[in-house]
Amino acid sequence: MPRELRVEVLHVIEPGDAGDELVPELRAAAEDRYVLVCRAGGRPSWLDRIAAFLRRDPIEAVTVLADEGATEGEERSLTIAETEHPGVYETVDG
Repeated sequence: MPRELRVEVLHVIEPGDAGDELVPELRAAAEDRYVLVCRAGGRPSWLDRIAAFLRRDPIEAVTVLADEGATEGEERSLTIAETEHPGVYETVDG
C-alpha cells in the first residue's frame, strides 16, 4: 500500500551505474532506475541529532528506487510502496 514519506537524500546511484555497490537481486531491479539512499523523516535539526545520539536512537535509512534523480542533501516528499526486498521501496505516482 503506498504511503507518503519525507526523506533526506544521502547518496544517489545513477541508472546502470551500480557496479558492485548492490546485491545482484537489487541490481536487477534497479537497472534502469535511480537508487536513492535516504534518511527517513527528512533532515533533523542539531537539537534532534543530539537528542537521538543521547538516546542511542539510530537514523532510519531507506533505499528508494526512483524514476527521477535527486541531489545529495536534498529533502523530498515521496509516495512510496514496498518491494519484495526488505528496506527497499519504489516511488509510485501519487
